[in-house]
Formats: sequence, C-alpha cells, structure tokens
Amino acid sequence: MQNFVFVNPVKIIFGRNTLAKLGPEAAGAGKKALLVYGGGSIKKNGVYEAVTAALKKAGVAVAEHPGVKPNPVLSHVRAGVEKARAEGCDLVVAAGGGSVIDEAKAIAAGALYRGDVWDFFCGKAQIKGALPLFTALTLPATGSEMNSGCVITNEEKAQKYSTHSQHLFPRASVLDPETTFTLPREQAANGAVDAIAHLIESYFTTADRDVEVTDELVHGLARSVIAATGRILRDPKDYDARASMMWSATLALNGLGGCGYGGTSFPNHAIEHSLSAIYDIAHGAGLAIVMPAWFKRHLASAGPARLEKFGRAVFGVKTAEEAIKSFEAFFRQAGAPVRLAEAGIPAADIPRIADNAMGLIRMWGMKMEKAEVEEILRLAA
Repeated sequence: MQNFVFVNPVKIIFGRNTLAKLGPEAAGAGKKALLVYGGGSIKKNGVYEAVTAALKKAGVAVAEHPGVKPNPVLSHVRAGVEKARAEGCDLVVAAGGGSVIDEAKAIAAGALYRGDVWDFFCGKAQIKGALPLFTALTLPATGSEMNSGCVITNEEKAQKYSTHSQHLFPRASVLDPETTFTLPREQAANGAVDAIAHLIESYFTTADRDVEVTDELVHGLARSVIAATGRILRDPKDYDARASMMWSATLALNGLGGCGYGGTSFPNHAIEHSLSAIYDIAHGAGLAIVMPAWFKRHLASAGPARLEKFGRAVFGVKTAEEAIKSFEAFFRQAGAPVRLAEAGIPAADIPRIADNAMGLIRMWGMKMEKAEVEEILRLAA
C-alpha cells in the first residue's frame, strides 16, 4: 500500500425530503445564488420548486442559468460566468446530474478569474478561488457532487478536458434518491456504467496490487451498482435500489477508491472524452464501448491476475476472459452500446478519434501512444 493523503470536506445530506435543507446551507455562504440546471426536467420532477422554495425561505435570491447540455460546453460556461458577475451572485447552486454540477463548478471558478475560464482546462492557469457551490443531485453517475473536478467540452476545438482544484469541492450536496424515480432508462444505464468506470480505472492501472482494503471497497461498490441497476430496471421506484445507486456512484469517485494505489491513470476516460467531444454521445455510452476493448488490451499486456480477481469478487466467474464478457453482459443488460458501430461511429474514423485523444493523454501525462489507442478502438469497432 502506497502513502496517501485523503481530504474530502463535502457535507452530504442524504435521504428522503432533504432538498429543503439546501436553503439554510446556502444562506450561510451568501445572499444571491446563480441556479444552474439543464433542459428543464427539474421542473417536471419537483426539484426546481423544492430548491427555489428552500432558497427563498432562507433569504437567498436567485438568478437562473438553465440549458446545460449532457456534455456541458464552453460557450454556455462563459455565458454563465458573465451572468454570475452581472447579477452579483456570491454563490452557485447546481440542480441536476454531473454535467450540471461540472458546469456550475467551472462557472464558480470563472466568476473570480479575470481571464478566460478555458485557461483552467488547457493548463494555462490554476484555480485560486471559486464562489461557494451547493448541489442537489438528480442523476447518480459522475461523483462530481463529492469531488473537486469538472469536465467541459470546448465545442470549437472538439476538446473535452478536465480541471481539478480544492476550491471546486461543493460546500454541501443534497442527495434525495426520490429525485431519480423519473430518470429515463437510458440515463440510469449510462450513470451505472460511469460509476463502474470510475471504480475500475485505478483498480486496473495501479502499480501496487497489495492494497486489499481498497480492492474490497471497489469490489463492494461495483457489486452494489450492478445489483441496484438490475432492481431499478425492474422497478424504477424501488427506493432502496435508487438509494444504493446514488450513494455508490458518489463513493465511486470521491477519492476513497484510489487510496493506497500507485501510478494510476484514467485511460478509458481519456479515450472516451474524444468520442463524446467529437460525436456528442453520452459519456456512459462511450465508456461502455471503450472499457471491454481496453480490458482486452490490458489482458494482453498486463496478464490475467487483476481481471481474474475482479471477476471472482464481482461477477462470480473464474477467468479473465469471462470477466470481460461479464462486463459486456452488464452493459448490454443496462442498455448501453458496447461497440462503436452500435453508436453509429464508423471504424474509418478511428485515426481521427485517436489523434484527438492524444491531446488529453499528453496533458494527463499518460504513457500511451497513438498506435495503442487505435488498437483499443479497433477492438471496439
């Protein structure tokens, strides 16, 4: 087990009828909030009414910034930064899934920065401050509600890049599983795939494989996500399944899942970011395509031991090949694509996708070459 430092200051407020508690939390940080949300689903499921009522009751005024895309784009972030400044907002509230929270984080940082917010994502500047952020999660997937990172797509350059800072941790996040009851089947599936992807990246890329406590945490969370997904697909209003999924997805990327590992990287995310940057497909769908192919490449280069261990603990299978098939079977059961062709992405585009992916791979300092990325994509064709 490697040395590590774990810090996570996010206050989690979990359970039924907890959205009202967002108001007092936000009121302790400011007087006017920029409310960031997506296409309007929160107005159909009652979240908008509950959040705005809670803020009003606590004496927090609201300026709205709707319209966040599933893959949030830079132009909309820039508009949000200008709105936050023009409206005199001194805090940000995000109501939605990971995309909404990611954009809210970027806006919170950009509002206090004199340059272009994209500077944080391309390595030109570091975040030295941000407006206080509060979140009401409605889609379990990214873990953004309890971590310090965010991802934005520069649509002009077709670059989907990330940034991290201690200033991007939300002050408090409210997780009410009932807000997920009306999620479309496709979004629930993509969220499950995303959570699994967060768990496997460090697990399979670690240079230190004698970290049993973290391995067991990863195994347990993966089993929870898989079991909850099956129950949710059978009964979308299964509260306990929704609760397990929501908390598991949060824990999958709040930092605990990598403690004690060493030399880790996020190759599946680096490749998938290229897919969603170019084709604007759902992040979870892209990961479901990349992961089985990456596992096949990983098996050939790193051997079967890690896949065999995960397969035994999570899927109850014996061989590495069976573990890969089990991943594919779970993704298919959830309704996600597992091949480029299933997402309408032609194999002829592989060199372009790989070239795009190399920008992020180099930025993240990963030891991958374009030929390796192309090989993984061909396995996914």
